[in-house]
Amino acid sequence: MYILECADGSYYTGSTNNIELRLQQHQNGEGANHTKKRLPVKLVYYEEFQRIDDAFYREKQVQGWSRKKKEALINNETNKLPKLSMAYRDLNKVVSRASTTKEASTTKETSTTKETSTTKETSTTKETSTTEINPLPEVLEGNITNKKGTI
Repeated sequence: MYILECADGSYYTGSTNNIELRLQQHQNGEGANHTKKRLPVKLVYYEEFQRIDDAFYREKQVQGWSRKKKEALINNETNKLPKLSMAYRDLNKVVSRASTTKEASTTKETSTTKETSTTKETSTTKETSTTEINPLPEVLEGNITNKKGTI
């Protein structure tokens, strides 16, 4: 599995069993349509796998990542990968959970309804859950060699 940086700054993720040949194909305009239009390209990251199906799985996994997450991988900032794995829609939940103190698990709210013009007290419990995000499937852990060593 490899990541190329194109002349326009975009990234292309692919897989091959011969990285040198594939890189030359990309440089000659014989690669994917994405890279043909954005020459020259530069190899910025690669991982080697014993099995082609593992490489293909990893290619598809990384293709679905955001630009920031790919850059963390390229820069070997693996500690950032779990946070960058979160869906955009879930980021606000993390921020609001982080700002809630442990002691404030129960709060009282006062609300006024227009129909009855009464005030009522209600008790709400804020639930927090933690999800452990693993950036690599277990089957791949320890079997990945990148340009900077084994992950």
